[in-house]
This record gives sequence, C-alpha cells and structure tokens, in this order.
Amino acid sequence: MKKAILILGVAISILACNKNEEKSESLKTAYIDTSELIEKYEKFKDEDDKFKVKSEEIGRPLEAKFKAFQNEAQSFQQNAQAKGPQWAQQKGAELSQREQQLSMEQNALIQQLQQEGAVLKDTLISEVRKFIKDYGKKKGYDYVYGTGDAATILYAKDNYDITKEVLKELNDAYNATKKDDKVATKEDDKK
Repeated sequence: MKKAILILGVAISILACNKNEEKSESLKTAYIDTSELIEKYEKFKDEDDKFKVKSEEIGRPLEAKFKAFQNEAQSFQQNAQAKGPQWAQQKGAELSQREQQLSMEQNALIQQLQQEGAVLKDTLISEVRKFIKDYGKKKGYDYVYGTGDAATILYAKDNYDITKEVLKELNDAYNATKKDDKVATKEDDKK
C-alpha cells in the first residue's frame, strides 16, 4: 500500500512538472537593450540638444557676471597699491561679498537645471515604458525584459532581442509627431 501511494505521488509530481514545462514553453518573451534604446531614440537626442541649448541660454547672464567680476578683480589688484590699504581693504570686502553671491547664484542655477533635467528624463522614460508596454501587448508578449546599465537579464538568446524593432517604431512614431507639429506650425504662420 505504501509503495502504491509513493508511486502515485511520484507519478502526480511528474505530471505536474510536465504541465509546468508545457506552460513555460508557451510563454512569449523578449528583451530590450535599454542602453541602446536611450542612445539611439531620436526624441532623447532632440530633447537632450534642446536642454543643452536652454542650459547655455540660462547660464549666459551668470557667465557675463563672472567675467565682469574677474575684470573688476584684476583692476582691484592693479589699483590696490596706488589707492592705499584702506581702499584695498574696503574694495576687497566688496569683491569677496560679490564672489559669494555669484557662487550662490551658480549653485542655484545648477540645482534648477538638475531638477529640470531629472523631470525631463523621467517624463521620457515614462513615455518609453508606456510604449514598450503597449508594444508588448500588441505583439502578444507575456514578458519583455530590459538589459543594459541596470541589467535584469544576464543572458538571453539574440533572437529574443526586440530592441531594433521597438526603436524603429519609437522613432517612426516620434518622427510622425514632429512632422505633424511642423505642418501645424506652418498652418498657424499662414493665419
């Protein structure tokens, strides 16, 4: 009797393992190289270029203030001996205070740009994640994994890599919206 129960238990576990194997074989999986996606997605490139231009524009007034400060500091060094120690002490204190103010402005600007950059990056990543989720549903994938800098897959066969397909569709969708925006802008200009 014990042998019959043991054999029955082993048979059931073998059948259960076979069913699990059948189920896992029917899953459709793929992966995307997230580093490549970010590097080659045109919207990331365009937004990065726009952000660099914006950063330069925002930084120009501060850069001009720093140049004016440097010129004033050079002038101070040249005039310090001629105008006497009392003048040099007073002017030196003024320059020191201005240097601190400029440094605080620079730090605030850097912090502002970092925050804006983080928000932009988060927005773009959210858009890409939503696109991948929709793409996975449309193509019937059960799982779409990510590789790259934050690797969640250590090995996968190359035929499961859908990076190029997703990248092409992302860029096509982005380029279509760029064209629509240009057409809308031209129509607005005509009015």
